[in-house]
Amino acid sequence: MGRYFVRRILETIPLMLIISIFVFMFIHLLPGDPAKTLAGVEATVEEVEAIREEWGLNDPLIVQYGNYMKDLLRGDMGRSLKSSTPVTELILSRFQYTIQLVLAGVLWAPALGIFIGVMCAIKRGKAFDLGGMLFAIAGLSAPGFWVGLMLIQVFAVNLGWLPSGGLDSWRSLVLPSVVMGLGIMAVLARYSRSSMLETLREDYVRTARAKGQKESVVMFSHAFKNSLIQVVTILGLQIGGLLSGSVITETIFSIPGMGRLLVDSIAYRDYPAIQGLLMIFSLQYVLINLLVDLLYGVINPKIRYD
Repeated sequence: MGRYFVRRILETIPLMLIISIFVFMFIHLLPGDPAKTLAGVEATVEEVEAIREEWGLNDPLIVQYGNYMKDLLRGDMGRSLKSSTPVTELILSRFQYTIQLVLAGVLWAPALGIFIGVMCAIKRGKAFDLGGMLFAIAGLSAPGFWVGLMLIQVFAVNLGWLPSGGLDSWRSLVLPSVVMGLGIMAVLARYSRSSMLETLREDYVRTARAKGQKESVVMFSHAFKNSLIQVVTILGLQIGGLLSGSVITETIFSIPGMGRLLVDSIAYRDYPAIQGLLMIFSLQYVLINLLVDLLYGVINPKIRYD
């Protein structure tokens, strides 16, 4: 397992290099001129050119990319064009808010989604199965921005139970966590049901029943445990999307996290901040996929890391 872990870590190096190239090229294909945005609408041509020269925007793209990678390897993501603050400090100052939001969604959504999916599989064709799948489909179909606005209207405006924005206390996390976790819950409910039904048709499950084992033992010691392999894969992908998916939630609820920072940076054509955020989002995807691969061996020790 240790050898496999080291190999996977080494595989992330060329992957992140390729991602950095795509991110860099994508940023420079965005319309607009960051130098003009930084200088202001009343700036002269000379002032705009001076800003381009100061920030290295006149250099060829290959030179700009080389300088960016050289600084990145030292842990330097550059300075924000908007505030001149180091991008690393800027991201770290927003990181805690996004992590709180992500954890609030992860705490309840996976457990509820897996529970609904497994119970729907056990009670296939019954009222619980129908209701659970309708709930899951509704959770998948409802756009996040619409759900957020409806929650604000009902629980913040009409009832006054919860705050409509900010991140001052645990009460401020309730509505955003519902928006963040609803999609995960719905996806996991559907995949858990289908994975559980597929596992229940396996020969070893029929063998366990033929041996006279209790139905609860068959369901949870045999079927449920083995059905988790597919579910963990989907869970990893969904959690990986939470950081980047926080853009909508943080904008709706006025939370000063990394998603909100990304929106502001794009509007201002802040190349260094956008690049830094996209690299962070990409890195967390890679690390979560690595963690998912390692969890396979924990769930099923028969899996070999060859």
